[in-house]
Amino acid sequence: MQPIQLEHLFTVSLGVESPLQMIGQTPFGDRRIAKVTGGSFEGRKLKGIVRAGGGDWILVRQDGVTQLDVRLVLETDDKALIYMTYKGLRHGPAAVMERLNRGETVDPGQYYFRTTPYFETGAEKYAWINRICCLATGHRLPTGPVYTVYEVL
Repeated sequence: MQPIQLEHLFTVSLGVESPLQMIGQTPFGDRRIAKVTGGSFEGRKLKGIVRAGGGDWILVRQDGVTQLDVRLVLETDDKALIYMTYKGLRHGPAAVMERLNRGETVDPGQYYFRTTPYFETGAEKYAWINRICCLATGHRLPTGPVYTVYEVL
């Protein structure tokens, strides 16, 4: 069996509009929508900005797990557009999650925050990104999340 190996692809920081759109308690959990206002990303193979207009369709489940469903547009420094989408989970002790929800900075080692990003682009230079799988670790700052994205080799 071949072991899984990871290589850092990029780190992305997102700005999120406050307050979130609070949809409320639905049959699936507490639904919230976060509007992404922009951001930046940088790695060895690509770097650039996150365009405003993306979003995160958040579901806080009955078991306390926050389920993420995010869609973004990345613009590389040479103006190529890359669609990034990911799903993920964030959870931890109730007191830690309450601090995060209040917008406090919390040590990322105190909670679980993982996502699975995928990409689409028509830019020939970055066509390789259409054919990879990725994993990411995240942490939440008061201004928005930061993800370290790894390519699965």
